[in-house]
Amino acid sequence: MIEVNQLVYDYPGNRALDQVSFTIPKGQITALVGPNGAGKTTLLRCLAALATPISGSIRVNQIDVLEQPRLCHRSVGYLSDFFGLYEELTISRCLSYVAMASGMESQLIADAVAKAAARLQLTERIQQKCSTLSRGLRQRVAIAQALIHEPPLLLLDEPASGLDPEARH
Repeated sequence: MIEVNQLVYDYPGNRALDQVSFTIPKGQITALVGPNGAGKTTLLRCLAALATPISGSIRVNQIDVLEQPRLCHRSVGYLSDFFGLYEELTISRCLSYVAMASGMESQLIADAVAKAAARLQLTERIQQKCSTLSRGLRQRVAIAQALIHEPPLLLLDEPASGLDPEARH
């Protein structure tokens, strides 16, 4: 599912990733663990085709991420550690927008929204504006956005942040 080879990423004056190589087979759950500043978020952003390394290669679901970043976006659901929601949109509209942006066929969107909302226990609030949601509910909407197009790969950066124990489950 993921193949990373000799990945190097630099911030001005700081090497965040230094010759990182690994493979992760399809169906495996993998956690990145390390101290703040270790490069975990940078690595996830590279895998999601949101940051470009200075060297190395990345393949996700048989796609060369550096050569075909837009195609990669359709195969990846990504939850940023600092996500944003459209405050004046309802949960339903937010999920619909992300589904459209990920290339989902329009006739499938309503069902995908209902399914994602149900999975994250948001159905009863589906018409509520995101600006009115608690931190934990906002986190669930962001997770639903990552899942909406049912990608073969989910990259979740701090997915349980702000969630109570029941919601984490």
